[in-house]
Parts: sequence; structure tokens; C-alpha cells
Amino acid sequence: MKKKYDPFEMDMIKAYEKGELVSTTPSKAELAKMRAAARGTFVKERRVNIRLTHPDLMDIQARALEEGIPYQTLIASVLHKFVSGRLVEKPSRMPSRSTQAGKKHENG
Repeated sequence: MKKKYDPFEMDMIKAYEKGELVSTTPSKAELAKMRAAARGTFVKERRVNIRLTHPDLMDIQARALEEGIPYQTLIASVLHKFVSGRLVEKPSRMPSRSTQAGKKHENG
């Protein structure tokens, strides 16, 4: 199956094929700056306690299992992506307990 490229990817491919892209090696100072930024990104400075409904926690744990990561890491990742404007929802393959619980409550 042939991959379809978006316009940005096509521009990059064309520039590469024309020899317009130049590989650069960052200086030691630039590398140090990038490493410091990367380390700073992953520093966990604060602990936050939140209360979740049991069905929501079960859904989060199931999704984390699906993704192969600890559920606390998933929660932190979702929050980080949300505040940075990069949250893109991907449908789960698993049924949601919280949605089912809500439907039971609405019907009951």
C-alpha cells in the first residue's frame, strides 16, 4: 500500500530530491541547551490529587493497558497534550464503563 503524503511532506521530499536540504550538526552549546530543555520538560515538580468516579478510573486504566503505559502516565500525558493544544482523541477499541453507567442511570 502506497502512503499518501500531505502537502508539507511533499514539499520536504521535493526539497530533499533537489538537494536543497542541508544536514547540520549542532554545536556543543546548542546540544547542551537542547538537553537542558528536554530534561526540564520531564521534571515533575508538583503532586496533584484528584477524585475520579470509579467507572472513569476503570476506563483510564483500561485505556492505559491498551496503550501499554501506567495509568498515571496516561493521565499526565492527556493533561499535557490538552494544555499545549495538541490533544487529539483516538477512539478506543474498548467499551466505556462510564458511558454505560451514565446510560443505566438515565434509564433507571
